Amino acid sequence: MRSTGVIAMCVSVLLTMAVSETQYSDFHLAGDYLLGGLFSLHTETMSSPHLSHSAVPTCQAYKLKIASYSHLRAMRFAVEQINNSSTLLPGVSLGYEMVDVCYFTNSIHPILYFLANEHSVVQLQNNYTHYQPRVLAVIGPDSSQAAVIVAHVLSLFLIPQISYRATTNELNDRERFPTAFRAISSMEQQIVAMLLLLKEFQWNWINILYSDDDYGRQNLQLLWARVVIVLSLDLTLPFFFQEAVRQNVMDLVWIAAEAWATEPTLYNITDLWRVGTILGVAAKEFSIPGFDDFRVSLAKEDNGQASDQTTCNQACDQCLGAARDADQTMRAQGERTDFSVYSSVYIVARALHRLLGCNTTGCHKRMVYPWQLVPEVKRVDFSLLDKRISFRKKGNTPNSFEIIQWKWDQPNNPFQKIASYSTKNQKLLFTTQNISWHTPNNTVPISVCSQECEYGQRRKPIRVSSCCFKCIDCEAGTFLNNNDPYNCQPCPAHQWSSARSQECYPRLLKYLEWQEGTTVVLLLFSVLGLIATLVISVTFAIHSQTPVVKSAGGRMCFFMLVSLIIGFINVPMYVGIPTEFKCVCRQTVFSLCFTVCISCITVRSFQIISIFKMAAWLPKAYSYWMKYNGQYIFITVILALKVAIIVTNVNINPPAPVLVDLKDDPSIVVLQCNKNYKLALLMNGSLDTCLSILCFYFSYMGKELPKNYNEAKYITLCMTCYSVSGIAILLVMSVYSAVLVTMCDAMGVVINLLGISMGYFGPKCYLIFFHPERNTAAYFQTAIQSYTMRQD
Repeated sequence: MRSTGVIAMCVSVLLTMAVSETQYSDFHLAGDYLLGGLFSLHTETMSSPHLSHSAVPTCQAYKLKIASYSHLRAMRFAVEQINNSSTLLPGVSLGYEMVDVCYFTNSIHPILYFLANEHSVVQLQNNYTHYQPRVLAVIGPDSSQAAVIVAHVLSLFLIPQISYRATTNELNDRERFPTAFRAISSMEQQIVAMLLLLKEFQWNWINILYSDDDYGRQNLQLLWARVVIVLSLDLTLPFFFQEAVRQNVMDLVWIAAEAWATEPTLYNITDLWRVGTILGVAAKEFSIPGFDDFRVSLAKEDNGQASDQTTCNQACDQCLGAARDADQTMRAQGERTDFSVYSSVYIVARALHRLLGCNTTGCHKRMVYPWQLVPEVKRVDFSLLDKRISFRKKGNTPNSFEIIQWKWDQPNNPFQKIASYSTKNQKLLFTTQNISWHTPNNTVPISVCSQECEYGQRRKPIRVSSCCFKCIDCEAGTFLNNNDPYNCQPCPAHQWSSARSQECYPRLLKYLEWQEGTTVVLLLFSVLGLIATLVISVTFAIHSQTPVVKSAGGRMCFFMLVSLIIGFINVPMYVGIPTEFKCVCRQTVFSLCFTVCISCITVRSFQIISIFKMAAWLPKAYSYWMKYNGQYIFITVILALKVAIIVTNVNINPPAPVLVDLKDDPSIVVLQCNKNYKLALLMNGSLDTCLSILCFYFSYMGKELPKNYNEAKYITLCMTCYSVSGIAILLVMSVYSAVLVTMCDAMGVVINLLGISMGYFGPKCYLIFFHPERNTAAYFQTAIQSYTMRQD
C-alpha cells in the first residue's frame, strides 16, 4: 500500500475508546449512556483477534485510512459537543467505544462485545426486556455488507443501529431490520443521480465494472439499464487502477460510485490522470464548524493532560503527527461522510432527549434500555447545521448527492463539485460547465453504440440492446413520430410528406374548377352545343313531314335530339368538387345518351342499305324487318344491353369521390369519381365501340346510294370524333392521373355530342334553311330514279 494518504494509528482488533464526564466503571449507571462505533480502519497488518475484552491493548503502529480516522474524530467531536451542551442532554453524559470491523471480516466480535454485560458475557434469556448490553446504540459500520451482518444481530436485541455510509436497500426491510437506520440516502438515489448524469451527456454505451460483493451486485441490478459505472468499494480499486495505468489505458470517462468518489488514496496513485476524466457521485459536502481544527488537535482528558499513550486511542503521537501531515488532504476531501457520522450521534442524542423528557433544567434520570430508544429514533425531526434530519418510512434520511470531478491540477481542491442532486426532486442541477475532458477542443466525449439518427430517420435495432440500431429513412407519405423512434407512421389521407419527414403537411386538393380557363371554354362549347341542339329540335319539329327529316330518321331523330340535350346538360357534372350524385351522372348519363344516338344512327344506316340492296337480295327478311319494326327492336335490345353494362360497371366500380395520389407530386391529391377510372370508361365504351364499327361499315356500303340518302361522310365524321376522343383519353390516362384526365373526359363528351349534333343534324338543317327546293318529294324521287338507272 502507498504511504501517501494513510496515517499511523494506534489500533487493535477491538479498539475501545470510552469518553464521558465520568469513568465507566459500571456502564449501567443512570445518566451515563454509551455508544458503540463500528468503523473500517483498514489496517495494513492485523494481529489475531482478541477474544478478551478486558485487556488493555498496547499502542502499535498501524496504517489507517485517512477517511476512517476522520470518521472516528467526527464521532468524538459530536459526543463532546453534546456533553458540553446545556440544553440537549443537561446532566447526562454520552460515552462511546470504537472498534475496528476490518471492512466486514470482523463484524461479529465487536457486536458480541457490545452485547455483552459488565461480565463480558452475552446471557441467553427468554425475555430481553430488562437486559442491558454494553452500549445503548451502535453507529456504523460503513460498508453495506457489514451493516447487514450487524443489523441481523442487533435487530434481535432491538438495539438501534445508525449506519452512516451503508447504502444497501436491504436495510429498507422494516420486518427484517426494525432497528436499522441510515444517515445517508439509499443506493437507489445514488443510481438515479448516475442515470441523470449519463442522460445529461447522452452516454448509453459504456462498460460496467463492479466488485463481486453486495455493494457491486446490488448497484448493478439497479443500473441494468445499459449504463456504465464503476460499482465497487474502494478496497480493491488501487490495484485495478495501478494496472490500468501500467497497461496504458487512456482518455476514458470513469464514473465513481459514492464508495470511492472522494477517496484520496486513489487520487494519489501515480499517473492516474492518464486514464481520463473521473466523475463521481458523492455525498453532499457540509461544513462542520470547528471540526477541521479538532481533527488535528491533541486529545485532552478532563485534567488537561494528554491521554496515556500506552492505550490505543487517538492520542498516539504517531496518529496525531500523521493526521497533521495529512490535514490538507482531509480538508480537500470535504466533510461529507463525516457529517453523516456527526449527525448519527445527534440522532441518538435527540432520541434520548425525548425519551428522558429533557428540558432546560435537566433530564429525568432513569434506566434506559435500547428497545425504548428505537421508536424515538424513528420520530426524530430536527435541524442540524441548516440540514433537516428525519427518517422516512424506509429508515433513511433524505440526503443529497453531488456530482464531482477529479481535478489533477488542483491538489488543494481535488474533488470539485460540478452538479447537485436533490433526492426530493430527483433532478440534476449543474453549477458549472467547466469540465475537463480528455478530448480535442475539450468536447464532451461520445459514448454511444449508434449515433443519433437524423431528422426523419427511424431506428432499426441491430442487437438485443435498444441502444444499437441502424438509421433508415422514412419513405414519402410517412413521418417519424417523436414518441416512437422505431416506426414511421403513415400520413393521413388528406396530408402528405416527403422522404425523411417528421410531420405531414396538408395536401393541395385538385379537381376541375369552375374558374379555370379550359373549364370556361369547355362550358362555352357545351352551352353553344345545347342551344344548337335545341334549335335543331325546333327545326325538325316544324319540318317533321319533309323528306329531309324523314330521310334522317323521322321519329328516331327526336329520340336522338333528346339524348343530345340531356348529354349537354350533364357536362357541368364534370366541373367542381365531385359528389356522389355527380359521379353517378358522369358514369351513366353520357354513356347512355351516346349509345342511344349511335344505335339510332346504326339502325338508320342499316335501313337505307336494306331499302336499296337488302330488299332485292333478301326480300323476305326485309319484309319481316318492316313488318315488325325491326329498327325499334334493335334499339331496345341495344339499350337493354347498355343498361346491363352500366349496372355491372357501377357495382364493380362504385361511382363515389376518391382521393388519388400523384406519383410525381405527393403534395397534390386529385379528387376524382373513381379510383379505377380507366376501367370504368372502357366498360362503358365497349358497346359504343362495336356500334361505331358497324356505323363505319354501313356508311361504306352506302357510299353509292342516292345523294339525298348518302350519309357516309356525315356518319364518318361523327365516328371519327368518337374514335379520336376515345384514343386521346386513353393516352392521357396512361401517362397522367391528375385533373387532366377529367378534363379530357369532359372534352371528349362535348366533342362527341357536337359531332353528332353538328355532323349529323347540321347538314340537314342546312338543306332545310338554304336549299328548300331539295326538300321536296319530287327532288328525292328524281334522285332515286337516277340511282336506279345507274344500277341498270
